[in-house]
Amino acid sequence: MARARRGEHGEHADHHPASVSRLVAVTGVTGYVGGRLVPELLDAGFAVRAIARDTSRLRGRPWAGEIEPFSADAADPDQIRAALEGVEVAYYLIHSLGSGRRFEARDRRTALTFAQAAREAGVQRIVYLGGLAPDVENLSPHLESRKEVGEILLASGVPTTVLRAAVILGSGSASFEMMRYLTERLPAMTTPRWVDNRIQPIAVRDVLRYLVGSADMPPEVSRTFDIGGPEVLTYREMMQRYAAAAGLPRRIIIGVGVLTPRLSSLWVSLVTPVPAPLARPLVESLVHEVVCHEHDIARHVPDPPEGLLPFDEAVRLALQRIQDADVATRWSSASVPGAPSDPLPSDPGWAGGSLYRDERTTQVDASTDAVWSVLESLGGERGWYSWPLAWQVRGIVDRISGGPGLRRGRRDPSRLMVGDAVDFWRVEEVEPGQLLRLRAEMRVPGLAWLELSVSEGERPGTSELRQVAIFHPHGLVGQLYWWSVAPFHGVVFGGMQRGMKAEAELTTEPS
Repeated sequence: MARARRGEHGEHADHHPASVSRLVAVTGVTGYVGGRLVPELLDAGFAVRAIARDTSRLRGRPWAGEIEPFSADAADPDQIRAALEGVEVAYYLIHSLGSGRRFEARDRRTALTFAQAAREAGVQRIVYLGGLAPDVENLSPHLESRKEVGEILLASGVPTTVLRAAVILGSGSASFEMMRYLTERLPAMTTPRWVDNRIQPIAVRDVLRYLVGSADMPPEVSRTFDIGGPEVLTYREMMQRYAAAAGLPRRIIIGVGVLTPRLSSLWVSLVTPVPAPLARPLVESLVHEVVCHEHDIARHVPDPPEGLLPFDEAVRLALQRIQDADVATRWSSASVPGAPSDPLPSDPGWAGGSLYRDERTTQVDASTDAVWSVLESLGGERGWYSWPLAWQVRGIVDRISGGPGLRRGRRDPSRLMVGDAVDFWRVEEVEPGQLLRLRAEMRVPGLAWLELSVSEGERPGTSELRQVAIFHPHGLVGQLYWWSVAPFHGVVFGGMQRGMKAEAELTTEPS
């Protein structure tokens, strides 16, 4: 069945099919923008090579069968050069937002490697999405790095389009989620003075439209373009306008001057799902006024006849997608910086060492489909079926220690794909109807997985639910951690299994 054109669906871009199928490469394809750009390029008639370090994370995407997956690390010269062979346009959507110290050096090295590889592979254009920044000396580290990456790509010898955007408005955007939760959860708040700085937000639909259109720029065009929506607002005005669009009372917002970016980011991380390491660069960027100085992009990618999407309409569309559980990608689509990436202990390449397991199996008087439906909807609003207080405390402890905590929730309330975030877990493997494996991204002294599987039971119409918690400790601290929490496994994991069993049996029609 042909996939519906995304121009028909609110947040997505409108564009016309390309006359020939040209090959474009997209990096950052597992991230927020990259995951949305791929289907737009396909709809425009391009052939897409999706570059990712782990292409298994692309499984389950609606467009996975229509692209060429290519496993490569953009920081590896040989791998990325091979990935760019035969490519006409390369989209560079990589950044280390919220990845901790030395992220500027990491961004610099990766951009230099990519630029050289693109030149050697004969790429005809690079397109990069950076951050809108004022022309001042003391930029935030995040904006300074985004600016430097743009300059590196422009100096590559390959014609380059650098698009600079401020706050992106769309369901799942980190900037949008931060504003959304601050507004919804705090009817009254004291805020830093940056709430009165001017910002020119832009709808994700228009960002995607500019990205797709940039592929057709003539070779003599190699420059930076500011992109923004039709309105310039303060953050205070954005929160008030969001409240109105969401049907909330007007918010009481009092600006104070004592909150530094660091304190502001900690405050944001306590109120919203956005963790402090990610909130801090976002907050630091808001310290500056970010307003477009030109609209030259319209010479090459004309504005749509109805104009760029206004703020209120962008918010309405985003809220509709959240309500309909139709959020294609989220800020949490990208992995947590520093999260473990070692292989599962059962994988052939595992190096061995101490390994602890908590394994539980139970018979369920429900079909495998009923049990799988419960497994696939774990986390988020539904929770974990056991001792809610213990999960909440663990989430708070993780949040305080710099982890994601439980507030990330889920992208979709009932369906999971490889790479999805589920509270402080990451989906590592999904075999529909059979197996769900979650990798822990919480802060623990070791590596941890939770594996859930379902199979036919001993009697017709029944199922066997198997639950395995796996922990590979790091050093003595990891050993002590396991033994300190082991006494609670019966309550937490045992209760979880009993709760899932009860839920599956409750939803099964009596014969």
